[in-house]
Amino acid sequence: MTQATFKNDSLETLPMVPLRDVVVFPHTMIPFVVGRRTSLLAVEHALSQNKKIFLSTQKDAKIDNPSADDINAIGTIANIIQSLKLPNGNIKLLVEGNFRGRVLELHEQEGCSFALVKVIERKTQVTPDLEKEMQKAVSLFEKYVKLSPNLPYETMISTIRVTEPGRLTDTISAHLQVGIEEKQRLLETFEPKDRLEAIVEILDNEIEKLRVDRKIHHRVKKQMEKAQKEYYLSEKMKAIQQELGRKDDRVNEVEELKQKIEEARMPKEAKEKALQELKRLEVMPPISAEATVSRNYLEWLLAVPWSKKSKENRDITRAEKILNEDHYGLEKIKERIVEFLAVRSLVKNPKGSILCLAGPPGVGKTSLAQSIAKATGRKFVRLSLGGVRDEAEIRGHRRTYIGAFPGQIIQLMKKAGARNPVFLLDEVDKMSMDFRGDPSAALLEVLDPEQNATFVDHYLDTEFDLSQVMFIATANVLHTVPPALKDRMEVLRLAGYTLSEKINIAQRFLIPKQLKTHGLDPDKITFEDLTVRDIIEKYTREAGVRNLEREVASICRKIARRVVKEGPGFTLSLPPAVLSDYLGVPKFRAKETEKKNEIGVAVGLAWTEIGGEILTIEATQMKGKGKLTLTGKLGDVMQESAHAALSYVRGRAQDLGVDEDFHRKFDIHIHIPEGAIPKDGPSAGITMTTALVSLLTRIPARGDVAMTGEITLRGKVLPIGGLKEKVLAAHRFGIRTIIIPRDNEKDLADVPPEVQSELDFKLVDTMDDVLKIALARQPAPATGKEEFQEKAIGQAPEEGSDRPMAH
Repeated sequence: MTQATFKNDSLETLPMVPLRDVVVFPHTMIPFVVGRRTSLLAVEHALSQNKKIFLSTQKDAKIDNPSADDINAIGTIANIIQSLKLPNGNIKLLVEGNFRGRVLELHEQEGCSFALVKVIERKTQVTPDLEKEMQKAVSLFEKYVKLSPNLPYETMISTIRVTEPGRLTDTISAHLQVGIEEKQRLLETFEPKDRLEAIVEILDNEIEKLRVDRKIHHRVKKQMEKAQKEYYLSEKMKAIQQELGRKDDRVNEVEELKQKIEEARMPKEAKEKALQELKRLEVMPPISAEATVSRNYLEWLLAVPWSKKSKENRDITRAEKILNEDHYGLEKIKERIVEFLAVRSLVKNPKGSILCLAGPPGVGKTSLAQSIAKATGRKFVRLSLGGVRDEAEIRGHRRTYIGAFPGQIIQLMKKAGARNPVFLLDEVDKMSMDFRGDPSAALLEVLDPEQNATFVDHYLDTEFDLSQVMFIATANVLHTVPPALKDRMEVLRLAGYTLSEKINIAQRFLIPKQLKTHGLDPDKITFEDLTVRDIIEKYTREAGVRNLEREVASICRKIARRVVKEGPGFTLSLPPAVLSDYLGVPKFRAKETEKKNEIGVAVGLAWTEIGGEILTIEATQMKGKGKLTLTGKLGDVMQESAHAALSYVRGRAQDLGVDEDFHRKFDIHIHIPEGAIPKDGPSAGITMTTALVSLLTRIPARGDVAMTGEITLRGKVLPIGGLKEKVLAAHRFGIRTIIIPRDNEKDLADVPPEVQSELDFKLVDTMDDVLKIALARQPAPATGKEEFQEKAIGQAPEEGSDRPMAH
């Protein structure tokens, strides 16, 4: 039966097959498989009759038994061209669409569906405008076919070489790769002109989509080709390296780093940062500068001891034994360390303590810190702060800087390899500051037990716990340490050693150490105690034992020379008599049991960075108009003390038997020897006053009395600091009577008992008490105005009394 069989708008009853996801257009051929029972019966009925069948698309493809409402009313009347029965019972059909049709009525008959269909056919006259629209549609379809990867160009172009608008639009509609709803809309558009406009719009949209898809496809393909190329080259490189017997460090680097991060037991914040940095490292080229920065950062994060702790020794008896083996004396320091260990044994997680060992050079501050580490069983690290002036030395550089590194705190924690080392901050008093920041301010966070659990280094940029660290600082002086920093530390003072302590230290530690250093046999070379005493008294004058060790080393070098000349059997017991043969002429005179009394000369005591010293103050007068001259490189505080002393004497002139007009007739000159050495401090007031009173009353001051204290204009004696150092200095110089302020009586507990037993301490409250002790006799009050002698008074200083001194 041909198309001419049906007329436009005629009614026909045909077997119906509902289709899933397929729209059949007139003038096109399409294959599909029929499998449902009703559909198979409909096909068989059509094949037995005129091979005509009505095809309509389901609204929902999931429905197996569609009703009339589930099937689109507009479908296609088709002719079965070919049928093939499949082994599973299904039938494969090849159909050709003839006309559009509208379902007017559906009914069941003989187990299949029959539809009363109204035939719809619209023809239109080809006008110039319509012809242009057809050409546009054909041109767009050609572009569409070129861009579409699934449509064969030659076949498609040949199918649209038709001049009838309806046939052209149906052919193009059948080959469009759009949705079923869109195709059904085109099927339901009866007028060819309207269908042509809709197709042009659809083709415009689809062409734009295909262009975007093609662009993306090309880009993806290019990236894949690049990735494949890199993979191929990488695999080839691995093969080459395996042939050469080398390993590729990059192969498992990321996996190794990830495993190390998991094993490092970092805090949550640090672990997140490490994993984030690892992700960044993965996507970076291995030879880029950024990859090197990320790799270094990860290595530092992994190297820092987040959770590792060294096993701590809490055996107090063993700790005491170690401390006594390493150091002689220093009982208070040892007690403090043992107390610390006792607390550790009672409390599981106490906060780290911050100690500051303050004292002159050579008293063993650094070696004591090492002994503390040894006694507690902790790791030991040391940071020298002398001359540090950059805050980044403490807190590190930010990673934005080229060559950035963590600060010394984190670097040394890495070196220690444990969270709880003994951390020595050496020379904390010698830090400075400049435009790069104040390192002492940066240390405030490190040395605060309340804050250092969350210490942040600029490089790591994450919190690090320093609360388990035992910080020990050392300083020669404390006045240069900022008050806020000093407040965070527990200060333990090491004043210096007495003569007996130095002898014991030399015999127990220094001499055996130097004999071993110089390759000498301790059994064959011995130092007598009197020899060691002479070395201390005649060749050294210091608070510590550093120079003593140097002198012992000098003797050992000369002995080593004799051993080489005379053979290994050489033995020597070094007596005091031959000491000058090894060390030359003595540098200092022996102690003097008594000094001569002199007018205008008083002996004071001074505290210096290298320990205590005696301070000889001289005063003289000459004709003039009351000018006060001060020499000896005195600081502001000592100059003020001199003016206060002069004002006190003028105010008490009549009581002291001094001419009240002396300041109008004479100039006063106060001098402290060793003018090249700077001197300052608030403890020379009573010494200057004594020298002035001695000068003006012509009463000699006692040379065997040393004094320390500050005065007020009313004559009150004020307390001073550094008493232990000053007392030890007086003891070294052979002075036995010492005048000290009464308020300093409590400080005598720090003076070793063997030193106290040899000294006579005079406690004073006022300047009158000082003069009663310090002058050879008491001044008599003036009974009236007497002419003061105009000649210079005073004796030349006794030979040897002007020793090198510092204040």
